[in-house]
Amino acid sequence: MPIFQLTGDLVFPDPYRADFDGLLAVGGDLGRERLLLSYRLGIFPWYSEGDPILWWSPDPRIVLFPEELKVSRSLRQTIKKGIFRVTLDTAFEEVIRSCATVHKKKDGGTWITEEMIEAYVDLHNAGYAHSVESWLDNTLAGGLYGVSLGGVFFGESMFTLKNNASKVAFVKLAGKLVEWDFPVIDCQITTDHMIRFGARELPRPEFMARLKRALKLPTRKGKWTI
Repeated sequence: MPIFQLTGDLVFPDPYRADFDGLLAVGGDLGRERLLLSYRLGIFPWYSEGDPILWWSPDPRIVLFPEELKVSRSLRQTIKKGIFRVTLDTAFEEVIRSCATVHKKKDGGTWITEEMIEAYVDLHNAGYAHSVESWLDNTLAGGLYGVSLGGVFFGESMFTLKNNASKVAFVKLAGKLVEWDFPVIDCQITTDHMIRFGARELPRPEFMARLKRALKLPTRKGKWTI
């Protein structure tokens, strides 16, 4: 499959034309309208610092249906103890920068470049990107961020500085999404971490059909609260 070169036009190729690894296109920009369009089409940016912007649409796609969340006994005990205080949209930029720092230390690099940070902070300020924070003694101990459109939460990244902090944040988020009737969390890339939470892989046609239906729901735009 050819890799498509994006121009200044606000268009993407058909996601079904992505290559075996899910790579669909290169180039373009991280402007608000392009990012929102990409998510609506089941596409997301993911690239390393110094590289051109790469756009992906993997097949299969891993998703979690919030009502199917699996929580281990030990994690339930941690939540019951109330060790962490969880908030929504309280420290978005701190969360995304912490994700970048932790991944850079762990993996020797990160896709969360300064350009990405600026783009997602803009989405947050516009009411489309959201963060979940876990606090320990008023210090940020873990969290996650993603994008919300229609009834879909597109998870981007998470980090933890204290054991289970990001897991507690994710469980709290999933509970709120059930409460708000979100049918799906797009986890994007398959990981053992998400599999343990109950996520499963969907073939592209099923994922795209579910995405289309969920996007017909109203977008919960603006600041989120517990």
